[in-house]
Amino acid sequence: MAAFPRSRRIGDQIQKDLSDLIRRELKDPRVGMVTITAVEVSADYSHAKVYVASLQGPESLQRSLEALRESAGFLRRLLGRRLTTRTQPQLHFLEDQTLDRAMAITSLIDEAVASDAKHPKS
Repeated sequence: MAAFPRSRRIGDQIQKDLSDLIRRELKDPRVGMVTITAVEVSADYSHAKVYVASLQGPESLQRSLEALRESAGFLRRLLGRRLTTRTQPQLHFLEDQTLDRAMAITSLIDEAVASDAKHPKS
C-alpha cells in the first residue's frame, strides 16, 4: 500500500468515520465493543477491507462481525455522506487476527527463553 498514499489516507478517514458511525448510528445490539484496527482500500477505491477486533472474546466478535456485515449497506450510505470520493467503497468486515498472532509469538519467545535458561551454554 506504500505505492498508494492516497489510498492510505482514505483508509484512515474511513476508519475514523466508521468508528464514529458504529458508535453513534448503528443500533444493533449484537455489535458489542468493537475496535476498527485498520482499513485497506483497493487502488480504485471500490472496496475496503475493514479489520475489526473485540476484547470481549471470539464469540462476541463473531456476533459483531455478522451484524456489521448485515449493516454494511447502511454504513456505506452514511459513510458516503462524509467522504468526498467519487466512489463509495463496498465494505468488507474481517476479523483482525493481529492480537492473536502477537500473543502466539510472545508465547513462543517465552518458551524459547525458558528453554535456554534450562540449558545454559558453556
